[in-house]
Amino acid sequence: MVTAVKRRVAILISGRGSNMAALITAAKAPAFPAEITVVISNKPDAAGLAKAKENNVATLVIDSAPFGKDRTAFEAALQAALDQHGIELICLGGFMRLLTTEFVERWAGKMLNIHPSLLPSFRGLDPHGQALRAGVKVSGATVHFVTPEMDAGPIVMQGAVAVRDDDTPDTLAERVLRLEHRIYPDALRLVASGGTRIDKDVCRTAATGSPDDTLISPETI
Repeated sequence: MVTAVKRRVAILISGRGSNMAALITAAKAPAFPAEITVVISNKPDAAGLAKAKENNVATLVIDSAPFGKDRTAFEAALQAALDQHGIELICLGGFMRLLTTEFVERWAGKMLNIHPSLLPSFRGLDPHGQALRAGVKVSGATVHFVTPEMDAGPIVMQGAVAVRDDDTPDTLAERVLRLEHRIYPDALRLVASGGTRIDKDVCRTAATGSPDDTLISPETI
């Protein structure tokens, strides 16, 4: 019996690493098509580092502070670490440092990010506040390929939650975060197994929609 080779994944973090933890848990399944090879943080005090170590995942700190605004030098150190670990795919998990166009293009189609809104709506900071101020009735999370334009790459997967009249940015964020922990591992599984292709800046997938592909909010009955 031939065992499928798992794709080698690096997760880049800057903080608590809650999506990182969801990815690590999912990757423990024998049939999962990827392995979390290393977690890299640009912050020495990132709480996610301890979580990764608890799960026997290798960790590395490349402190961005000494590099200041020299993103190219920082990314050279980052790329060297990725090469050393034989990384094939990158997942950003709350990585709070802008990446250069050159680095992003080098990893085109191989780097994923998750954003807590239904892109292309509410890019950037405070997406939940943006959603509430706009009065939308549905919000959610989006996994997308990273491109030089922030929060604008081809969409791999989305999940939605209803927005309640009494929601605050914090209560909405809590529900969306639970959704993030569901869809990020599923999106990585899809990409790592070769179930995606990019066609004219649109991600096409071999997956189908959910059995009940409607979500209406608010319900009136």
